[in-house]
Amino acid sequence: MHDIIEQLEMKRAAARLGGGQKRIDSQHAKGKLTARERLELLLDDGTFEEWDMFVEHRCSEFGMAGKTIPGDGVVTGYGMINGRLVFVFSQDFTVFGGALSEAHAEKICKIMDQAMKVGAPVIGLNDSGGARIQEGVASLGGYAEVFQRNVMASGVVPQISLIMGPCAGGAVYSPAMTDFIFMVKDSSYMFVTGPEVVKTVTHEEVTAEELGGAITHTTKSGVADLAFDNDVEAILMLRRFFNYIPLNNRERAPVRPSGDPAERIDESLDTLVPDNPNKPYDMKELITKVVDDREFFEIQPDNAKNIVVGFGRMNGEAVGIVANNPLVLAGCLDIKSSIKAARFVRFCDAFNIPVVTFVDVPGFMPGTSQEYGGIIKHGAKLLYAYAECTVPKITVITRKAYGGAYDVMSSKHLRGDVNFAWPNAEIAVMGAKGAVEIIFREDKADPAKLAAREAEYKQRFANPFVAGARGYIDDVIQPHETRKRICRSLAMLKDKKLENPWRKHGNIPL
Repeated sequence: MHDIIEQLEMKRAAARLGGGQKRIDSQHAKGKLTARERLELLLDDGTFEEWDMFVEHRCSEFGMAGKTIPGDGVVTGYGMINGRLVFVFSQDFTVFGGALSEAHAEKICKIMDQAMKVGAPVIGLNDSGGARIQEGVASLGGYAEVFQRNVMASGVVPQISLIMGPCAGGAVYSPAMTDFIFMVKDSSYMFVTGPEVVKTVTHEEVTAEELGGAITHTTKSGVADLAFDNDVEAILMLRRFFNYIPLNNRERAPVRPSGDPAERIDESLDTLVPDNPNKPYDMKELITKVVDDREFFEIQPDNAKNIVVGFGRMNGEAVGIVANNPLVLAGCLDIKSSIKAARFVRFCDAFNIPVVTFVDVPGFMPGTSQEYGGIIKHGAKLLYAYAECTVPKITVITRKAYGGAYDVMSSKHLRGDVNFAWPNAEIAVMGAKGAVEIIFREDKADPAKLAAREAEYKQRFANPFVAGARGYIDDVIQPHETRKRICRSLAMLKDKKLENPWRKHGNIPL
């Protein structure tokens, strides 16, 4: 028995060594952690249960028969993050460059299947050179098996991808179908075709970083949600992010009691919105002042900055926050912001997270680039997301809510549960100046008359009371009591039940 135990320990040691000390040193020299070091940081101490440590590839072509390494380039299993169950896989770049083989894919599929059975999230730490070329179509089949599971798990258990190295070709589509993608600056990249192929086909000269680096995907493409400076920061922030999400679609996000009173008022909010309706202000200041302990976990902060999305807590309960940002493009909705917010709202709806919306929107962005880019379809995505959403929805109009954008931003007409407005809110088809120029176009030659018409329009329509008279606004509230009123509304909505009509699935305007 002693010999067998010794043999087992030798096999375990070989698996833990991965591609060998030389390759581990090379990984460290690039400022990257190894697959196992990453899991040690991510999971609570001593909770990792590894599966399939001894799995090896079955390829005999191209000299692969004599090259087998236990684990075959991916470490899989489950553990705890802050005492909550999670399934993980971490690709090992020291073993065949983390390339995916048939056996490698089977390991990932096994933990994804188990995660679905027990209802727990899946976190993938990606660091792979792509498909293992020596295996040909078998490795491609492995990718497709993973893709199928990504689709089946979507909306059932949260899926998070942390890109910590290369992720190219077919490998990018698994992370693309997960709920959130985080990247590491200067060491991770994602692209369908690399710089060499791009140069050959389109004659463009571009580096891997420019083509698919963390900055590119968090500022230009919107593919990734957050970028971090190094592996350690990325993993620690992922642990923090994990606290806001539930284990599956049948549970609620964890409640974290706070010493911040739900009835707290903030007098400074009474002067947040400037008297001049064309002057911007920082919507993030409002968000941080109403959430528990001023803690707001923003998602995609560097992409489509005219809308702000992220997670916070109100009286201990996790909420998703969507807010127009008057500091950028006056808070207009455009293609990128509509897509960003729609995806976020759909995630919250899938996983029972209430949505709080702060509205200051002058309308949709005009222009040929927006129309040619399909703003009609893309704007409809946000409209669809809010209309389909059945979780508690609380809306606060802080200033402008004009035109179709008023409807889209979680209005009462899209089944908003509680809709508040601040006293200075303007809910109308358009601004007073534009409105009177259309209604009273015959008075254009007389500026004084037009100014009087504008003042009259403002007095009659540029306020929340017309909408309030029709019941579209539940109450006009003082800015300083915003937190208190939202917390009370959330408590009232805690047991809300609303179901959409049965259907296989809707046809969202993609």
